Amino acid sequence: MGSDNLFKKRRQERKRRKHEFMTPKANSFLIVTEGKRTEPFYFKGMEKLIKEKIGGAIDVVEAPTIDIHGKGSSTGKLIELTEELVKKAKIMYQHIWVVFDKDDFEDFDEAIKLGENKGYEIAWSNQSFEYWLYLHFYYSDSALHRDKWNEKLDEIFKEYHLGEGYYKKNYEDIYNLVDTYNGVNMAIKNAKRRMAHFNESKDLPSKYDPGTKVHELVVQLKKYLDE
Repeated sequence: MGSDNLFKKRRQERKRRKHEFMTPKANSFLIVTEGKRTEPFYFKGMEKLIKEKIGGAIDVVEAPTIDIHGKGSSTGKLIELTEELVKKAKIMYQHIWVVFDKDDFEDFDEAIKLGENKGYEIAWSNQSFEYWLYLHFYYSDSALHRDKWNEKLDEIFKEYHLGEGYYKKNYEDIYNLVDTYNGVNMAIKNAKRRMAHFNESKDLPSKYDPGTKVHELVVQLKKYLDE
């Protein structure tokens, strides 16, 4: 009986050590989003294109592992959910990204710090992800309510005959729609311009309106499309 217990303890110890010394899987991403529609649809659009591009060359280039979870949760809770996903994951992700907006959440700055302290990369937007989408077409440093960004996207979708002629949150092909006119490269350029004066040690994300760090995640993913 005693030897059985000793065997079980040793087996559990081996499993624990194996998990602790797991090495990150190359080119792997975990992307956890606050929204359940626009954000996950956007990144799933990128994931689809990456997998199509790798195609038969998978034996030469390791396709990124990209798991995207639309959680529809508040900011602080989202960090906790991300931690749970990381613990349950069968692989150790090389890149862990959490995507969320300021909206009306009071714990915005605290959640960013909490996530960063856990080693996660945060793709935040102030006020909303729609600001990031707007940058695919035009530059702006105007502090507008998230509803206004939706209205501006409505005008753009009508002007450029995108989707159904108006903006909505459940376009599954949102990535391709906003990239119709080389929009992703434009958004990266505009976001870098806007964030050029953001000081990590002095500026609070909640006060930097408008602002976004989504481009940092997109740049990481886009390198697989540009190779």
